Formats: sequence, structure tokens, C-alpha cells
Amino acid sequence: MLKACLTLAAMALTALPALGQTQADILAARLLPGFVTDQGSRMAGLEMAFAPGWKTYWRAPGDAGIPPVFDWTGSQNVKSVRLHWPRPSVFHLNGMQSVGYHDALVLPLEVEPIDPAQPVALRMRVDLGVCKDICMPATLDLSADLTPGGGDAAIRAALADQPINAGQAGVVAVHCTVEPIRDGLRVTAHLDLPEQGAEETVVLESGLGDVWVSEATTTRDGNRLTAVADMVPPNGVPFALDRSGVVLTVIAPDRAVEIRGCPGG
Repeated sequence: MLKACLTLAAMALTALPALGQTQADILAARLLPGFVTDQGSRMAGLEMAFAPGWKTYWRAPGDAGIPPVFDWTGSQNVKSVRLHWPRPSVFHLNGMQSVGYHDALVLPLEVEPIDPAQPVALRMRVDLGVCKDICMPATLDLSADLTPGGGDAAIRAALADQPINAGQAGVVAVHCTVEPIRDGLRVTAHLDLPEQGAEETVVLESGLGDVWVSEATTTRDGNRLTAVADMVPPNGVPFALDRSGVVLTVIAPDRAVEIRGCPGG
């Protein structure tokens, strides 16, 4: 299944040049310098605007999506960069589900400096997919000196639009059952939480970057939400899953809930 999905994505990516559109036609981006947090880190932002009908993808984009890849090479006085993903949307096209953003996106970037007393220069390269009826690869090469005072309101709005946590959503209990399948694991997550909206999509992440995770089958019975997904590693055999690294995100039209860890029970 994974191989078929990757082939479909590759076919879509190679189809665009015939349309004569370029990256500049559909995507504009810049770095917002942002502000200094109470902890001394710099909160910057990657701002993107898309042509009408175009979108890009979340960190877990689904079978029909293309995950973004970030490279901070060339940055100065940067120890680490943490991405604060705003609440994504769910899209359906040709029977396939993807997760991402349309129209515009501000992605907050929390930059921890090596020396907080020294200037911070952020250099970033982002490889991502942008899609409408078909997809094209895009590359952003951006840089900014993170001097406080630029884009604060947009960054703060994006931070406020992140998924809420389990406690804020009223999650009572979470547990997972894990069973081996021929080429990996099947994970069944049981979440005791109130209904989040008329449509709920659950996305499971393994915590392992090279493990493919299928689209979850989701059912609800009262306050019990159940999601089932398969996890397949590159070698296609069952593996030991670190349950503490599993992330479950419940996405509804007007809110999202992020649950970290899925213990047995």
C-alpha cells in the first residue's frame, strides 16, 4: 500500500510542468522575526500564502500528502528549532485523505540560541509539496536576523490555534492495544473524551520518522472514540513500539486535540 501511495504522489508531481505554472505563481513566503519568549528563546514564524485553491501539508500529511522537510544549515547561534504546528484541516480527493493547510499558514518557529546574549541569524531551507488538483514540489530558501519586532500578532494567533491538550479537551482515559500483523503492527486506540464535532478524524503518529502509518478507521460510541491504524516499518516486519512516543490528534472542523502517549490497558 505504501509503495502504491508513493507512486501516486510521484505521478502527480511529474504532471505539473505541462501546465506552465511555477512556484512563484502559487506560493509566496517570508520569515517573520517575531519576539523573545519569557524563557529567552526567539519565537519566529514561517509565513506562507497560496494561490486560490492551493494547499500544503501538515507534519503527518496522510497518504495523499507530502511531508515538509526542514534544513537549518547555515544558521548562526542556533542550538535547536521547535515547530509549533497550528490546527490543520482534513481534505478528501479521489477517495484519499490528506491533512494540511489552505490559503495561508503561519508556522511558529521557536529558536533556542546557543548564547542568548548574542544575535541569532536563522537560515532555512524547506522542501514541501503544494497541491490543487495535482501537486508540485516547492523549495523555500529564507533567512532572517531574529531581531525582535516583526509579525508578532500573526505568530501569536498561530500559537493560539494549536491543538489543545488532553486535559483541556476533557479526556478521561486513553489506552492502546497493539497486535502484530504480517508487515508491522496494528494499533487500536481507545479515547474517552466528549465529541469534538460532527466530523472527527484521528491521526496516529508512531514517533518514528521512517514508519508508515495508515489512515485510521474511526468510530464513536458515546464518549468512547476508537481509532485503528496500521504501522509499517521499512523492513516490513513487526517491531517494538515505544507507546510514549505515539501521538494521537483528533481533528474536528473547529478544533483539534493532541494526545501524547498511548499506554496499554
